[in-house]
Amino acid sequence: AETSDAAGRDEEGVEDDRLRLIFTCCHPALAPDAQVALTLREVCGLTTEEIARAFLTAPPTLAQRIVRAKAKIREERLPYQVPARADLPARLDTVLHVVYLVFNEGYSASSGVALTRPDLSGEAIRLGRLLIEWLPEPEPEAVGLLALMLLHESRRIARTSPAGELVLLGDQDRSLWNREQIAEGSALVERALASRRSGPYTLQAAIAAVHAQARTAAATDWGRIVGLYDVLARADPSPVVELNRAAAVAMRDGPVAGLALIDAILARGDLKEYHLAHSARADLCRRLGRTVQARIAYERALGLTRQEPERRFLERRLRELRD
Repeated sequence: AETSDAAGRDEEGVEDDRLRLIFTCCHPALAPDAQVALTLREVCGLTTEEIARAFLTAPPTLAQRIVRAKAKIREERLPYQVPARADLPARLDTVLHVVYLVFNEGYSASSGVALTRPDLSGEAIRLGRLLIEWLPEPEPEAVGLLALMLLHESRRIARTSPAGELVLLGDQDRSLWNREQIAEGSALVERALASRRSGPYTLQAAIAAVHAQARTAAATDWGRIVGLYDVLARADPSPVVELNRAAAVAMRDGPVAGLALIDAILARGDLKEYHLAHSARADLCRRLGRTVQARIAYERALGLTRQEPERRFLERRLRELRD
């Protein structure tokens, strides 16, 4: 019976129904972004608005991307079938991106009354584990992605107060962090880094591990974090990576240094519709005593977010500035 089961696994390649569907939708004939958007919508059940937030684009633009992908599938008669086992690795990068974005929506919901969606983050972690079990020699980035998800998930309970209010990383009760998930995630980071073939997910996981290993906020090794962001910015350059690096620089070198970097990002027009860029700028202005600039940036961030805990947090900051 065991031999038969093993043969079945080898023939089918992927046993789990959802994972099979994800591999099926990630068809190489479609543009990578279209593969991801279509899969998130049709297989993972995310809304167009949620997917658009992940891509930092407008919902109508994202909707058209999905429409065009479906049209191409019809016109070219692309088969909706699980690829042969030999073809699965070629789709792995896109599958990892899908799982990553599902987790992100679970980690920080794009809208609604709750900060997190544990159903989505839990499903993403489940899929991440399955990928590692399925791959004969797990790709380091698959290992790194699972590490990243576990390390972020370890802080979930501490990220909100009993009343559901947002609690920033520096203010969290670290005794609430899940030490088992931190231990597993940290071990996976070391495993991925040891391969010497680590990529963006592993680097993000390494950053999360530095946070997880700090017993207090004051003990955080911001120099190490900035260094890892420098490597990440070369491996996977993006405005969001720049923003996160700027926040780390502000913690290492002071708010003036971080603010200069954020202002440069916004001056290029990048992230102008991204609420976290404006809230980060507002926080640095607040720390520098630039109340008017802080208020303007907080109001801009408030106008861009649809998540209730974040809205209440921003409103609270604005009230504090007025008082």
